[in-house]
Amino acid sequence: MRGPRPLISGGRHALFSGTNPKIQALALATAGFALLSFGDAVVKTMAGLWPGTAIAALRYVFGMIGLSALLWWREGHGAFSVPDRLIHAGRGLSVALGACCFFVGIAFMPIAEATTITFLQPIFVALLSGWLLRERASAAVWVAMALSFLGVAVIVRPNMASVGVIGLLPLATALLMACTVILNRKVAGRASALKMQWLITGMAVPALIGFTIVGHVSGIKVLAVGWPDWSVVARCALVAVSASIAHSLVYMATERASAATVAPTTYVQLLMATFTGWLFFNERPDAMTALGASLIVGGGLWLWRSQRA
Repeated sequence: MRGPRPLISGGRHALFSGTNPKIQALALATAGFALLSFGDAVVKTMAGLWPGTAIAALRYVFGMIGLSALLWWREGHGAFSVPDRLIHAGRGLSVALGACCFFVGIAFMPIAEATTITFLQPIFVALLSGWLLRERASAAVWVAMALSFLGVAVIVRPNMASVGVIGLLPLATALLMACTVILNRKVAGRASALKMQWLITGMAVPALIGFTIVGHVSGIKVLAVGWPDWSVVARCALVAVSASIAHSLVYMATERASAATVAPTTYVQLLMATFTGWLFFNERPDAMTALGASLIVGGGLWLWRSQRA
């Protein structure tokens, strides 16, 4: 097996030579999370053109192809072994279900509202850690949970009347991504970051293809799969590339500063989702949405501050 090759030559800090590492980290993380939100907006442009399940499947197929090529180039063919298969299968299944829920959800509700609800993820992580990892939940966790769930209730309330249970799909996404985080802890440090990303993508692809087939034969009109227009395929490829770059930027940020330093920049996604929703889809959050978002963000920041301390 040949040794890993650097993606960027000239050293880890060549891109920001002479800049404070924390400033570097914040800049990289901000760019990464903004790029993730851009990808979500691209997905929403395909609403009605192709089912969300199929979009998620094709996006991850493209991601798997690119990551496989990159993994072979950096670590050689020996890197394609799959240890801890059950855990990695769980990671892939959680990501696959979460992607389907979110991609279907944003087709029927404003992107800013859907994105805001997914910020319940750290609350779910804290709760699941107590249950699955036997980590005691502090008082701060319960306060943050109360604030965040109240925020979700405020945001979802008007949507339930118009879109029904679909309004809860981003909530399912938050729970499923929290499961992914918990499973990530189980295998942390057992492979390079690139291989870990390849493993979760490779495990997600078969599940996503299965979900797409089940949705197609279910008779549900919005899940029926037809032959996609070339622009849909191109947009799925764009989302795959932008997401891979975004995750790399966030990973580079955590190399330069602690996760606690980088964590608050994730709320850039909320700002970008609000901006892209207004700019491209004429979605203007009302006062109740702003109130709900403030409660969720407040709960997340409360939890972050207590954990950092």
